Amino acid sequence: MAQKGTDEKLARQYLQNKEFDKALQLYEKLYDNRGGEIYYNDYLACLMELQNFADAEKLAKKQVKKYPYENPYIIDLGYIHLLKGEKDKGYEQYDKALKLLRANEQEIRNTAQAFQDRGEADYAIKTYEKGRKLFGGILAFHFELADIYAAKKDVPKVFNEYIDAVNENEGLLQNVQNALQTMLADDSNGKKNTFLMELLIRKIQENPDRNVFSDLLIWQYIQAKDFESAFVQSKALDKRFKEEGQRLMNLASLCRTNQAWDVAVKCLKYVIDKGDENGYYIPAKMDLVEVMNKKITESGNFTQKDITDLETLYRTTVNELGKTQQTVKLIRGWAHLETFSLNKPDSAISLLEQCIDIPGINQRELAEAKMELGDALLFIGEVWDASLMYSQAEKMFKNDPIGQEAKLRNARLSYFKGEFEWAQAQLNVLKSATSQLIANDALYLALLIGDNIIEDSTGGALILFAKADLLKFQNKDSEALQVLDSINPQFPGNMLADDILFIKYQIALKRNQNDTAASYLSAIYQTYPDEILADDALFKLAELNETRLANKDKARDLYQEFLLRYPGSLLTVEARKRFRELRGDKVN
Repeated sequence: MAQKGTDEKLARQYLQNKEFDKALQLYEKLYDNRGGEIYYNDYLACLMELQNFADAEKLAKKQVKKYPYENPYIIDLGYIHLLKGEKDKGYEQYDKALKLLRANEQEIRNTAQAFQDRGEADYAIKTYEKGRKLFGGILAFHFELADIYAAKKDVPKVFNEYIDAVNENEGLLQNVQNALQTMLADDSNGKKNTFLMELLIRKIQENPDRNVFSDLLIWQYIQAKDFESAFVQSKALDKRFKEEGQRLMNLASLCRTNQAWDVAVKCLKYVIDKGDENGYYIPAKMDLVEVMNKKITESGNFTQKDITDLETLYRTTVNELGKTQQTVKLIRGWAHLETFSLNKPDSAISLLEQCIDIPGINQRELAEAKMELGDALLFIGEVWDASLMYSQAEKMFKNDPIGQEAKLRNARLSYFKGEFEWAQAQLNVLKSATSQLIANDALYLALLIGDNIIEDSTGGALILFAKADLLKFQNKDSEALQVLDSINPQFPGNMLADDILFIKYQIALKRNQNDTAASYLSAIYQTYPDEILADDALFKLAELNETRLANKDKARDLYQEFLLRYPGSLLTVEARKRFRELRGDKVN
């Protein structure tokens, strides 16, 4: 037994090293031993590599005689005949294997795999097609056939197999979508997408009473980010099957994620138009306000009229739906708009106080409302009251991200007031916060304070900087810029150069001065590439070019530069995703 094990290991080693003559001697010996069929494949491989076709034929015939219904051996024999140039004999064996097929799933799979192993894709197809007939369509082998057609680059047949699969069993829809996604990933000329669309439209026309093909077509439109077409198809499906609008709500959510604001608005308005008795009426109403808010604030392309129109939409929606537990988030959004976009903090404070008094308000919503109220109070300079609101929210959720966010805002307030040691003590605790975003913000502010206190024990430059930061928070942007410009003359050689540029970028962005904002970001990452703000600045510059400056090519190059410069950044995953999207890759 020990000798057999040694011979087996040595034979395998010779085979891996392509020393086929040495391996052959050992495999012949191992095969001849009782039960040696397990060495058949390696033994045959050695014979064929050494072009010893006579002995290979004898070996295959011996196996066929011993196991006359085992098709892989018959296929081996046919393959050996083909290698010898005996085509008729070879294909005769292949046809024999097909003829012997029985309604046995494993036998069919083994036979098809044996043909594939010998490079006979067409015979593998014939095997599955005969298997389909033997099982009367119960087992259709659609995915197996699709894989073979894919290897042959026969795209139409691949798609037809997948569509037939979902036609026979709608439960396979997710599997088919996953397979199609892989196929469509490589479609630089768009031919695959076009063929699939035409096929699905034809199927929809042929089967008007079934929605699975429409579901697939909508899915394909979404993959291609053609949200307008997805909306048209979803609306048609909703009408045809008298649905309640859920499909449009789901599409609106996807559109929001992809910043397709206009289509999201169309989806939500369609649901709203179904009437207030529809179960999705209230969610659609509230989502519409949020989408309009995002469309304005994230695009950066808006007028003062857009802001006042949004305010009106908030007011009419809240007035219609009432100030209830359901609309708390909506009220907070309205209050935020009143404070930071319309400079109406008193109106915001009134709204938030009413919000806090809503009977049965969810505790998380209550804490969020208190933090928003704290921001509104800080906006008008009511520092003590603002701190009280933050502290109450923190106490409600001490070891929760909400509580940590409240603690961060309190620490920031102390920083605004020039209480740097107290702020830093709170920030040091938050550097290990469960939320990576909170931890990152705490780390930046702690380093800002720490570095500048070490450099200047009086903190003179930092006091001015914190004052400018607070003025920016309070929308007193012109005053903030004046203070920022006074720092260098008063404190030459300070360490705040990149931080000053970053606040100037934020103010320029708020004012829709996008080119100016871009110049500040460029200055940060080019002049201070090793500072803590450098990776953030480069990412935001890429984002600015992608979204506001409509320069996709430059955005793509900047994301690529980001990946090369800052591979360890927290923003790397998002940068890689956006780079691949702009390059044209399919990204899940």
